[in-house]
Amino acid sequence: MHEDHAITREPRAYLGYVVIGLIAGLLSGLFGVGGGTVIVPLLVLLLRFDQRRAAGTSLTAIVPTASVGVVSYALSGSVAWIAALILAAGAVVGAQIGSRLMPKLSQTVLRWGFVVFLVVVMVSLFLVIPSRDAVFELSWLSGVGLVLVGMLTGVIAGLIGVGGGVVVVPVLMLVFGTSDLVAKGTSLLMMIPTAVSGTIGNLRHGNVDLVAAGIIGLSACTMTALGAWLASFIDPATGNILFAVYLVVIAVQMSIKAIRSRGR
Repeated sequence: MHEDHAITREPRAYLGYVVIGLIAGLLSGLFGVGGGTVIVPLLVLLLRFDQRRAAGTSLTAIVPTASVGVVSYALSGSVAWIAALILAAGAVVGAQIGSRLMPKLSQTVLRWGFVVFLVVVMVSLFLVIPSRDAVFELSWLSGVGLVLVGMLTGVIAGLIGVGGGVVVVPVLMLVFGTSDLVAKGTSLLMMIPTAVSGTIGNLRHGNVDLVAAGIIGLSACTMTALGAWLASFIDPATGNILFAVYLVVIAVQMSIKAIRSRGR
């Protein structure tokens, strides 16, 4: 732990935080994701953070990043506010369930299962192109569906530390027929209370580097609005292809972790 602190306070580390934040912010705005799938591996690989501290720091950095993203999407009316709150409520509950189930389940099996899920989503993204004119209709049935999706997202986050936009954005588009921009804006809003809740727990357990989280978060904020602006200019079909490429990167990350954990 002391070694981590020494390394993360080197001058080059501060530059690393800024670069990581810029990349995460751009992807956050462009795809409606929190950026944790970028922040966590880069903190571990480049700055020698341990996995838990990297995940906790990433979750804290997501709060300001997602907030700026929500404002950017809200300005164009691309946020389903009530839907996001329902998703967040389900996610907070699901995260507690996932964290309790984690010691009882095989991480290798979970990771391979998530890779299969990502492959199915990737194929679906080429088959279903969302309409920019689609309007999200909130009903009792869709409300129940949102609670279930939120819980599923939370459980996945609690089990393997990946979730948020990676799950919510494609599900909103493919299952609920939401436009790609509304799916991204709603996903970012859902992440804020979820990330705040997770950050409180991580702070209690000392799993957050506040300096790193602050620099990454502020750096990300400078690029999130740009990412959201670019998303509005990219047509839905191209957006689906780019998101599928992003999911490939995540699937590869998960596969490598699954293979390594199996070899131990």
